[in-house]
Amino acid sequence: MLACQRLSLRPLPFSLNFVVPFIIGDYSTFDFALVRHVVSSLVGLYILISEKDVMRHLTLRNCLKAIWLAFVGYVGYFLTVTGAAIFAGPVIAPAFLGLVPIVSMVIGNQRQGSMPWRFLMLPLALVLVGLVFVNGTAFTAEGLNSVQSVWTGVPLSLAAVGLWVWFALANQAALAARPEMPSGVWSALILVGGGVLMLAFYPVGASMDLFKLPTLGFGWSAAGSLYAWGVSFALLATVGGVWAWNVASRSLPVALVAQLIVSETAFGVIGGLLVHARWPTPIEVAGVVVLIAGVVLSVRIFYDRQFASGKTLLAHE
Repeated sequence: MLACQRLSLRPLPFSLNFVVPFIIGDYSTFDFALVRHVVSSLVGLYILISEKDVMRHLTLRNCLKAIWLAFVGYVGYFLTVTGAAIFAGPVIAPAFLGLVPIVSMVIGNQRQGSMPWRFLMLPLALVLVGLVFVNGTAFTAEGLNSVQSVWTGVPLSLAAVGLWVWFALANQAALAARPEMPSGVWSALILVGGGVLMLAFYPVGASMDLFKLPTLGFGWSAAGSLYAWGVSFALLATVGGVWAWNVASRSLPVALVAQLIVSETAFGVIGGLLVHARWPTPIEVAGVVVLIAGVVLSVRIFYDRQFASGKTLLAHE
């Protein structure tokens, strides 16, 4: 249960990805990603330096795997999510991202067989109903007012779904193959990998005018808001999120970890509503409640089954 409590800290700051394009002024999403991931990588370097016997974990294979996972689950996911928010708006984007827990749960349980399907049907139904309620206003006239290009935003949203599901499965497999790897060290390697990727991409992106820092300025007077938000997201979303996800991935099957991410959709929609300066409707509030009920029920079923299995094993002994 501790893993669930730790992971529950993740969705609120991660869901703020949906409103990033609307709070950084004239700077681009790429500027924000650069600041965020460089700061996160510095934190990761500090963790690696302060960890005892860390060198035995810094093999080429581990480093390359961590960089790949950073690309898929953090740099790639962040850029597709924020791109979806720019083109599809801060309400429709998280509505499509609601597919993440559903797809992850189905694929994860299909691959791992962690729980019989009959035990997941009711929680899955609650999650589906909650997502419909939460995202019910996304495709109304009011929700569509912020859309620049559905044909660009929707594919980016679906790409983000694919990247996160891929990351969830690949990261848990990588951790399972490295039982001796401390979660903190693995998290630090992924953080450093994200920073390395953004720094490597910067010259290319700058030549394509994707970064506005060279023209708008690096000084605090011009970029202070960008730095403040970037550092905040780095510490809350990236560092905290990587650590919480890795801890939970070692304690729970993907089918359940996937359901814990549903609150990201709820918080993302709420963030979108704040952008539009309106209160959530009663149906949206009901959706959040039903989402939480589905998550709590699924985790409760999992731990009840684990407890029952333990009692049966002790009885046989």
